[in-house]
Amino acid sequence: MKFNPAMNHVYLNDAFKSSTISINLNLPEQNASACSLGGAFPESKELVLTKDGRKVPGADRSILDRSRSCFANCRRKLFNKRTLHKRLPILRWLPMYTSEDAICDLVAGISVGLTVIPQALAYAGIAGLPVAYGLYSSFAGCFVYIFLGSCKDVPLGPSAIIALLTFQVAQGSWQISVLLCLMCGVLELAMGLLGLGFLIDFVSGPVASGFTSAVSLIILSSQIQNVLGIKANGNTFVELWKQVFLNIQDSRPTDTLLGITCIVVLLMLRMLSSYRIGPELDEQHSRCQRVANKLFWIVGTARNAILVIVCCIMGYLLHSEQHGTPFCIVGEIPPGLPSVQWPPTSLSANETTDGEPQDFFDMVHSIGSGLIVIPLISLMESIAIAKAFAFGQPTDASQELIAIGTANILNSFMQGFPGTGALSRGAVNNASGVRTPLSNVYSGTLVIVALLFLTPYFYFIPKATLAAIIISAVVFMIEIKVLKPIWRAKKTDLVPGVGTFVACLVMPLECGILIGIGVNVIFILYNVARPKLSFELLLTESGIEYLMITPDRCLIFPSVEYVRNWVNKHSMRQNVPVVVDASHVYSADFTTATVVGSLINDFHQRQQLLFFYNLKPTIYELFKQASAAQLVVYYQEHQLENLLRERHYSQKSEFA
Repeated sequence: MKFNPAMNHVYLNDAFKSSTISINLNLPEQNASACSLGGAFPESKELVLTKDGRKVPGADRSILDRSRSCFANCRRKLFNKRTLHKRLPILRWLPMYTSEDAICDLVAGISVGLTVIPQALAYAGIAGLPVAYGLYSSFAGCFVYIFLGSCKDVPLGPSAIIALLTFQVAQGSWQISVLLCLMCGVLELAMGLLGLGFLIDFVSGPVASGFTSAVSLIILSSQIQNVLGIKANGNTFVELWKQVFLNIQDSRPTDTLLGITCIVVLLMLRMLSSYRIGPELDEQHSRCQRVANKLFWIVGTARNAILVIVCCIMGYLLHSEQHGTPFCIVGEIPPGLPSVQWPPTSLSANETTDGEPQDFFDMVHSIGSGLIVIPLISLMESIAIAKAFAFGQPTDASQELIAIGTANILNSFMQGFPGTGALSRGAVNNASGVRTPLSNVYSGTLVIVALLFLTPYFYFIPKATLAAIIISAVVFMIEIKVLKPIWRAKKTDLVPGVGTFVACLVMPLECGILIGIGVNVIFILYNVARPKLSFELLLTESGIEYLMITPDRCLIFPSVEYVRNWVNKHSMRQNVPVVVDASHVYSADFTTATVVGSLINDFHQRQQLLFFYNLKPTIYELFKQASAAQLVVYYQEHQLENLLRERHYSQKSEFA
């Protein structure tokens, strides 16, 4: 039994003393009833400042005046320096740009460019498209992000996850892939302008880890066919491995040997990028040690480009007119930049798998839930890069949506498929010392140079080499390490994570991620619907016993019936006055007000006293609509004594 009053576990709302709401907290005893029954909250009147400096009631204004005021407020919020700098981040850093920044961005841009070219060729294969489309998707977004991007480390372009999602939606059709890029861009731009970046918060860490791990395994499995030199098509993890085992007898030893060798070499070069010789402190390194360490880093960072060049030369040297090349190669790539054209909006009978022509609406229908999932995953990847290298700085998810959406819209006119930021290239960007998003201009320029002058030399690139590049990258995206911390922290978080992982392996990816988010939302709704309630028997200063019930969160429609049942159950068991401490109740809804009215009636029928302590004014006004006559609220402990005395309640506790 606690003898101290509510002061021990709630705060006093002394802010009301200086509030514009007329609340008298030190009323004499005879007026306490009026305070508790609603007299403390008179109807507020909105005062509006006119042009001539007069304050007039808002209700007296005409509709035209209200409309003008609304438009003026909107114009003031939209067209100001702060909003302009927020929506065009280049205006923040460009005036302070220095020559040192330019050098760092040049180094970072070239490093990322050497990474993105081989990755683009490989990711086009994941999307089921000719390799040229990977390059088409890799340069336009870079120039857009310079102006609209909010994170210096994000390099826009194709990514492995988005490429796989594109394949599952478009099934290798470049027309649907390009239209998907346009539709995703429009949706992402609209979401960004509407400030819907918060939607990424509904993808929890365990769900994101489960999705990323499943996608990594599917991508790895999809590249086994190129390592073995066989055909193995499928949409899910299970389908891919079924095809691999069915066709494994047709594997080509030369492709297998080359693929395994490339994987080993890439993993070794990856370790080389972090290898250092000499003392731990950079200041203690000799000149030769600094040069050697820099060389190790350059070779390790550019390992993909180096391997592609070496294998391309090897393919050219081993090629013969009679026997061709001993392994599968990329083949001819159209030279030059893609033609700027409107994305396809229809398919002829020869361009569809079922031989039936499709109009625009048929194509959009075939995209289905990909229109929701791909923008969400694109944002998730970009924000992951921003958070990984932000060092505590806030990230603007809505601005990232605007940048990615605008980039994808422009990409679609360049015949590209959807893209976003890639974590592997973001790591290269950060390690290269990038200063601003201007580094993207050098990466995009390198891709343009490759399209203009180097495409004839890409003919002899082995497919096994590109598969090795993908496998050596995605194998590190399998997040096994998160299992142990999640198990130690909260075991129930493994349910949505493992559920997402399994669903993505056996079902299409868009269904898997939606199932994971759905399971997560169910957990959230359960927590909302089942707030924690604390029950304490307390004594007033005069020794009157009462039951203090404290909910730990807001009361909204999923939880209010649950709270009502528990309050009734404990109050009938104790048969003493009940005080509901509303200090943690910051919001409520109409259903809550209705159920609270029913709860008050429950107490009234059994002639038991019910009071509310520290109820917020806005919630009080809401509750008052449901039960104005019987709602009793107080804000100071001594008022409870007055309320009990007025109601002639004098029962003493047996422990008093």
